[in-house]
Parts: sequence; C-alpha cells; structure tokens
Amino acid sequence: MALRTFSRESMRRLTLLPSNLPFLLIPRLSSTLKTYLEDFCKPGVILKSPSTDIFQNLALEDWIHQHIDVQTRRVLLLWRNDSAVVIGRHQNPWQECNLPMMRKLGIPLARRRSGGGTVYHDLGNINLTFFTSKKNYDRRRNLGVVTGALKDLRPDLDVVATDRFDIVLNGDYKISGTAAKLGRTAAYHHCTLLCSSNRPLLSLVLQSNCKGIKSNATPSVPSPVKNLMDEDPSLEATDIMEAIASRYNAEFGFDGPIITVDPSVEDLMPGIHDMAAELKTWEWVYGRTPKFSICTSFTVEGANVALDMDIKNGVVEKCAMDVPQQWLLPEVGQQLCSALTSVRFCPSEAAAVVAALMRTSSQDPDLARKTRRLYESVVAVI
Repeated sequence: MALRTFSRESMRRLTLLPSNLPFLLIPRLSSTLKTYLEDFCKPGVILKSPSTDIFQNLALEDWIHQHIDVQTRRVLLLWRNDSAVVIGRHQNPWQECNLPMMRKLGIPLARRRSGGGTVYHDLGNINLTFFTSKKNYDRRRNLGVVTGALKDLRPDLDVVATDRFDIVLNGDYKISGTAAKLGRTAAYHHCTLLCSSNRPLLSLVLQSNCKGIKSNATPSVPSPVKNLMDEDPSLEATDIMEAIASRYNAEFGFDGPIITVDPSVEDLMPGIHDMAAELKTWEWVYGRTPKFSICTSFTVEGANVALDMDIKNGVVEKCAMDVPQQWLLPEVGQQLCSALTSVRFCPSEAAAVVAALMRTSSQDPDLARKTRRLYESVVAVI
C-alpha cells in the first residue's frame, strides 16, 4: 500500500518550495492537516502516527475529533506506544493498576477521554481509532474490519468479535478491547490489538496494590489474554496494520494511501502541544478520579492501625486513624491526619508532609522511632 509522510521535515520542505510554483499550490501544501485533508483527500482517510509517546497520540486523537469534519468522511488512525498504562475517563488509577511498580519501572499513566477499561500499551500492541459522524458510528462494523484483516492474513485464525465488542482468539483469549467517545455530531471508536505485548509486565502493572478501596468508578473486567504471535509467530505488527488498512479501504469502498502524520508538529495541528500537555497534568490523570474512600489496616511493630480516608478530586478530604493507645499516643495519628487533609493523594506530597512533621516531633528515641514507622506505613498505603 502507498505511504505518504506528513511530518516536521516534510512541512519544512513544503514551506520552502521555490517561489515560481503556481500560487495556489504553496498555501495548500504548507497548510494544516485540516486544510490538507479538505483539499486533497477523498472521503476515506487512513492516518498513521510515527510517534510512540502516549500523550502525543492521545492528543492526536483529540485533535482529529475536534478539528476534522467527519460528516463527509471517515478517518482511520493507526498508532502504537512505548510502555504505558491507559485508564478510561471515569476510572480510578489506584484501583486499576500498580502505581508504585509503574513509578519504579518508569511506565507512565495516562487517562484518555473515552470510557472503558484499563489497558497496557507497548510496541507489541496496535491501536486503531475509527472516526465517523455520530450517525455512522458502528463498532460492530469496525471490528469486522479488524477480524477480516486478520483472516485475510491467516484464513484459519479463530478470531471473533463478542457482544461486549471485544475480539477473542480461539473462543477464550481476549486480544482486543473497545472504548468510545460520542460527541454531539462526531464520534470515535478505538480498540487495541495484542500482537506481541509483554504479557508478564501487562499482568504485573494491571494488578492494584492498593487495598480497601471503595469507589463508584468504572471497574475493568479482567480477562485472559493472548498475543497473536503466540498463535502464529509470523504475524508481525507492521503486516497486520497494512492488512487492516487494506481491509478498511475495501470495506468502505476507498482507495487512499496510508498518510503518516507526526503529532509533534504544532504547525501541522495548531494547539496539539497544549492538548498533550494537559493530558500529562496531575489534575487530569489523577484529579479526575471519581470520589473514593480507603478503609484499610496495617501492622506496625505488632500494633494494628486502622486508616480511613476520603479522596475527592485526587485530594485527601477526610482522614481518620485508630492507633492503639498502649503503643503510641493518639495525638500522633491525629496530627498526621490533620496534616494530610487537603494534600494530594500522592506519595511524594505525603512524604513531604511526613518530613515536615518529623522535624517537629519528639526527640525521645522510642517515640521518634514509632512515629517514623507509623508515618512511613501511611505513606506506603498511598
């Protein structure tokens, strides 16, 4: 399939075209993605992102949804990311994933603008986004493109779309999950496709370490998963994307090439840098979590401590602690709870609060030791 590239380098070349070219050619070639698609592309457009940055690619999705007219065209976006965990718009990250392990491994957490469950991304996972008018939104047909493309590559492959709009392999193993965003007139449906993902790491980071959470956030539904390459080692991600693009064109009667679009090019998509920056903010990733509470307990030097916290917008709204009086004065726990109230539910900020309290705590060695152990245990919960 033909491939065109629309990147920072191509933008630089296009804007430096000789001045003796026809007048109308220069502004068109040096235009934004929006005007380029309006001027040159047919009703069916296939885009591919060369970026592997989760925030850039999510911003690209948002930019297309907001700026490209899909009343008269369909758009398919193909993209992959480096290791990342992506939660749905209405999910609780503390409930969905192992945040301490992700911090240790340097795996970013992102919150997308669509609903649905939590997924692990890496270069062995293909992402597909189908943009249409709200009227033409059809998840079943989109998944038919994916399963049809896989069967084009391997006719004997047992892949089926379910009533939950997942795709399962051999009737048991989930290889694709679905999420969507419906606007007033436009919509997009995106799905994953496991090709050669790191399944041990997937299982590790999608297992929450936070106990005692009570939340109305949308929970993920665990399913056994499998890679396509586990079934057939010759199923490479690049071949699968090519097959999906071909099947997409065939399904909707298009014949366009794959156009590579670099989401790091601000001139190509004005405002996309701000969109990516917003997706990285603590307020969006964590602060958008629906209100939840934690009711848990832990043991410190043989003493059982109960901890209750309410968290709203990612900030500790209420905190209460029951510390055995024979082990430590209740005022110590009360002081910590008071200091944590109105602080982000975040280990670094909680640790800063603890450090400040320790500087003013009693110098009695035994009391100082117990206080420090209590404070460290509370921070570990976060």
